[in-house]
Amino acid sequence: MRKILLSAALFAASLSASPALGEVTGVAIFAGGCFWCVESDFDHVKGVKETISGYIGGTQDNPTYKSHVASGDREAVQITYDPAVVSYAALLKTFFRTVNPTDDGGQFCDRGHSYTTAVYTLNDEQAALAEAAKAEAEQALGKKVVTEIAPPATFWPAEEYHQDFYTKSSVRYNYYRRACGRDEQVKSLWGDEAMMGLDK
Repeated sequence: MRKILLSAALFAASLSASPALGEVTGVAIFAGGCFWCVESDFDHVKGVKETISGYIGGTQDNPTYKSHVASGDREAVQITYDPAVVSYAALLKTFFRTVNPTDDGGQFCDRGHSYTTAVYTLNDEQAALAEAAKAEAEQALGKKVVTEIAPPATFWPAEEYHQDFYTKSSVRYNYYRRACGRDEQVKSLWGDEAMMGLDK
C-alpha cells in the first residue's frame, strides 16, 4: 500500500517538478502489453529506481483489474529513473525493443485495447523524444509502428498483488511469459536489437 501511495505522490510531483528535481529523478510511463512483463523488463535496466504496474487512459476513476478493460484503460508501468544514469531517450529505445510496436490488436497472446502499446508523455520534451523514437523504430523495422504517443493522463496504480508479480509468483509468471511467446516474438521481430538495454 505504501508503494501505491508513494507512486501517486511521485506522479503529481513529476508534472510540476522544478528543473533541479528533474535532474535527480525522471518519470516515464509505458504501456507494453502485460504490465507484469514490462515491470520485470525495466527492473533490469540500469538507472531505473522503481517500477509500478497500473492502469491509464480510461474514462473512469480508480480502475481495477476487473474494470479496466471496460473503462478503456491500458495496462501500463510507471518508471522512476535516474537521468544521470539512463536517459529518457534510452528508455524509449529499450521500450520499443521489448515489445512488438507493429501490432495494433494487443501484444503477443494478450489481445484487445488494454494490451496495446503506448507512450504516455508528461511534457513537450518527452513527446518530441517519443515521436523521434517511434520514427526510428519504424525505420529500423521497415514496418509501420502503431504505438500511440499519448498526452499526459492519470496513472492509477494496480492492486498490490500485481506489484512485483514476477518475483512474488515467479513460477506462474515465468510459465505465462513463455506460453505467451513474448520473448520469442520480440527476438523474431528485432533480431540482435531485441531486449536492448536490459541487464539480464
